[in-house]
Amino acid sequence: MKTVSLTMAQALLRFLNNQYIEVDGKEHKCFKGVMGIFGHGNVTGLGQALEQYKDEILFIQGKNEQGMAHAAIAYAKQKNRLEMFACTSSIGPGALNMVTAAGVATVNRIPLLLLPGDIFASRQPDPVLQQVEYPLDYTVTANDAFKPVSKYWDRIYRPEQLMTSAINAMRVLTDPAETGAVTLCLPQDVQCEAYEYPEAFLAKRVHRIDRRPAAPSAVERAVELIRSKKRPLLICGGGVHYSLATEEVRQFAEAFRIPVTETQAGKSAISWQHPLSFGGVGVTGTLGANRLAAQADLIIGVGTRMSDFSTASKTAFAREDVDFLNINVCALDSFKLDGTYVTADAREALKAIAAELKDRSYISSYSIEELEGLKRQWDNEVDRLYGAERADGLAQTRVLGEVNRFIAEEDIIVCAAGSLPGDLHRVWRTTQPKTYHMEYGFSCMGYEVAGAFGIKLAEPDREVYALVGDGSYLMLHSELVTSLQEGCKITIVLFDNHGFQCIHNLQRGHGSGSFGNEFRRRSDEDTQLTGQYLPIDFAAHARSLGAISYSATTVDELRDALEKAKQEQVTTLIDVKVLPGTNTDGYESWWHVGVAEVSEMERVAESYQALQAKLGTARKW
Repeated sequence: MKTVSLTMAQALLRFLNNQYIEVDGKEHKCFKGVMGIFGHGNVTGLGQALEQYKDEILFIQGKNEQGMAHAAIAYAKQKNRLEMFACTSSIGPGALNMVTAAGVATVNRIPLLLLPGDIFASRQPDPVLQQVEYPLDYTVTANDAFKPVSKYWDRIYRPEQLMTSAINAMRVLTDPAETGAVTLCLPQDVQCEAYEYPEAFLAKRVHRIDRRPAAPSAVERAVELIRSKKRPLLICGGGVHYSLATEEVRQFAEAFRIPVTETQAGKSAISWQHPLSFGGVGVTGTLGANRLAAQADLIIGVGTRMSDFSTASKTAFAREDVDFLNINVCALDSFKLDGTYVTADAREALKAIAAELKDRSYISSYSIEELEGLKRQWDNEVDRLYGAERADGLAQTRVLGEVNRFIAEEDIIVCAAGSLPGDLHRVWRTTQPKTYHMEYGFSCMGYEVAGAFGIKLAEPDREVYALVGDGSYLMLHSELVTSLQEGCKITIVLFDNHGFQCIHNLQRGHGSGSFGNEFRRRSDEDTQLTGQYLPIDFAAHARSLGAISYSATTVDELRDALEKAKQEQVTTLIDVKVLPGTNTDGYESWWHVGVAEVSEMERVAESYQALQAKLGTARKW
């Protein structure tokens, strides 16, 4: 067997650089490159290897470990999980900064390879700088924190262990059902140790993702269930996009006159203009979608996790005779809500079920007039929200309307947290798939700017807009600098509403007062944060980092800024001052949040009683 002498770090990079994914007969190079920030835990090991192979492997310098990992997640998501970046950090704080991103990847089922540096396997210099010492078990390091949020975790104590570990890592990274964060902890001395690696290990390896067909018995169960129902409703999740099944969804809906709703991850699966498209469903759902959900006798979930937002904490589906049909490649999801399960690739399952339903001449009992009426009602409501006029400033929905009307159909928006996701899920109008990029599995504040950078790497010829609140921007915006460094122009539309207004609304809506959520000065009178709003000039901040920036307090200023930003060649930020509390809410939805069972505050006690009453209408499992 031919071998080559390489350090473990060198062998790892050569292995990663030769991995490919094949779907439907088309090969994709798995790793676009490596993002990293160097420290003593990786600079002389993986860092040396990256320098050695700099002409073969792209290296992108991150500015914050969490931020660069968010960018890698966004890249992989936009590429439908067929291409990705690995992320490397030093030990201790650098590594732990990536734990949050690992959670984002695993919850959203996005492949993310993390390569944190670790302590010395030899233990000769222990305790090394940044080492966490756990006296009961000296094998535990800071990197053990990745275990709960990883789909595969390993620590490579000897260079020859890399081979088994790397192959297992690829098994998980390319699994459509079990993918997520993969963490390979790399002790800094082992990174530098040499071994005679077999050339066969380093050779090109193609990971073929075979579409899992629906079992004939599962298809028959699904067909009989659908045929027994009159008012089925489709809910499209992110799996529709990853399965490349948007066309199959449209054809399925049209063939059997079934209205289509979407989760945050599934949004853009069908054009808002389609007569069977009713938008978001659940807590942040449209009025039409939520009314259809309440009256449906069958919920057909395709590629969705059925989270509490999609089900309105299990209150969205009000009929006693409602059943669930779950089409999902992940068995965990296909068994949810005690549903009839079709554990299969979404595209293959829809095709198989549709063929049988056509043979049996199935059609739902919805009248065209009913569906047209619901859709027209909601379209009119969105038009009203988009045209909202306020004498005292800009309403958030008005700003969204202006941005939505301005950008091109192929442009991409990204968002993750705050009140914006709810508004976008309800009112944002998409016509093309993969133009709506929402991280809402973890709803991680700070994802937006980094995510926009990752999407731009994946879609260099398209305009990418990060829609972000001031609170989320302050959490994490460091990859704005990386976008400038890499020449990846993104446009950041920053909604400055003076703090965490989404949670402020939630707080007040459950009986509490205004406490700790707005960006106000501390008042000398009552020692609380109840003084004047902090005057933050986000446009000036962006300019200080090297970006172009504009400010907008009126519709005309916003329109002008959008026009100018589109002409810019570098990352541009538009600082938009919006009125707090001008987001959307309600539309016959509900979200279960904990409320104090006892309180001296009367409104809190009333909210608790309302909670108990609503829980009586929710499914128990």
